Amino acid sequence: MRPTELRGVLQYVPRFRDKFVVLCLDASVVMHENFSNLLVDIAVMRSLNIQVGIAHGAAAEMERIAGDRGLTLSDLTGSGITDAATLEVASEASNHISQTILEGLASVDLKGAITNAVEAHPVGILKGVDHQFSGKIERVDAGFIQSLLQNNIIPVVPCVIGNGQRILFRINSDQAAFSLATNLNAVKIIYLTEHPGLVLDGELVKQIASSDVEQLLKDPVASISPAMHSKLRFAWRACRAGISRVHIINGTRDGDLLHEIFSPEGIGTLIYSNDFQQIRQATDTDVRSILAMTKDGVEADELIARTRHDIEGNLNDYHLFISNGQIVGCVAFHIEPGSAIGELAYLFVHPDHENQGIGKKLVKFVEEKARQSGLEALVALSTQTFSYFVQKAGFEEGTPDDLPPSRRKRYFNSGRKSKILIKRLNR
Repeated sequence: MRPTELRGVLQYVPRFRDKFVVLCLDASVVMHENFSNLLVDIAVMRSLNIQVGIAHGAAAEMERIAGDRGLTLSDLTGSGITDAATLEVASEASNHISQTILEGLASVDLKGAITNAVEAHPVGILKGVDHQFSGKIERVDAGFIQSLLQNNIIPVVPCVIGNGQRILFRINSDQAAFSLATNLNAVKIIYLTEHPGLVLDGELVKQIASSDVEQLLKDPVASISPAMHSKLRFAWRACRAGISRVHIINGTRDGDLLHEIFSPEGIGTLIYSNDFQQIRQATDTDVRSILAMTKDGVEADELIARTRHDIEGNLNDYHLFISNGQIVGCVAFHIEPGSAIGELAYLFVHPDHENQGIGKKLVKFVEEKARQSGLEALVALSTQTFSYFVQKAGFEEGTPDDLPPSRRKRYFNSGRKSKILIKRLNR
């Protein structure tokens, strides 16, 4: 891994440190040969103090058991009718998957516990049809699960659980992940499947707003498998409940979990709430959008003109503010080699999104990156917005002597006579 790539990863660590993330594993993922790699990725998350909870399904294992015994199951997912024979197979499959997960966690020096902190009641009779032993989650003992997390124990929620009266029910693991996440204020849910994510018309959907998911679920001609429909339904519900990010990724490919969490572009499908906002590192596919968005700012002489080559040559320095899936702001953070002073540059917010605090968030983002990099100060050069930096961002007016020598030379050569703003980071 190149140092620049490592920096890209490290910027995400503070966002998720001590936060709770729910992983929902399909049984096919647990049974796959890549599961050992996935366990190492979970260990990496825990080493970074990211709290993890696991819910799991059993469909693939149920199919295997039923095939070996020549049985016909009434339902695989927990969303349909679960008769007594299917419940028996589901219980056996769930126990096997749970134990496999616990053994796997132990193999990477992690502790886990199958928890009974989740309680289910029967789905009951829907539209005149008795769903028998299919259940829905009624209660989550968040305090108990929190105590497990505080003791570095990963809670594992199986897909066959009781109601407190020794009656078992088959539940949908997607619902279990949703309930676990919403009751413990998770920052995200990650559904790990055999598939790359949501695929529509042969193309992977990289990002989709929860409002669009709602319309998709209502579309009678949308070609979505029942399993994917379930994940989308609970992803939509999670966004409505305040969890702004839900991911659907391939859990059978090495590295996809960490790639989804610690890279700006992700690897699967991101479902985001309509008020979802994030700051992420720019990618080569963003350059055209950056140039188009900042064109008016360059023409107004607010920004120094940059070419595609200029941006691509320092792409890791550029970060974008995303709102509802759209690029609405940008900023660059440059560090001169060998210098203890960083530069905040190319700060721009789309006119349609001004006065929403986006500029302030981008400045704070760069300031935090500068502190994490151990820098002593942050400088910015401005011809028209210097009052903003002084009045709202805590900068003060500086002199050319505050610039690193190489940057000072470029400053005089530019002839722009920009105001030099500086913020000492040790204050």
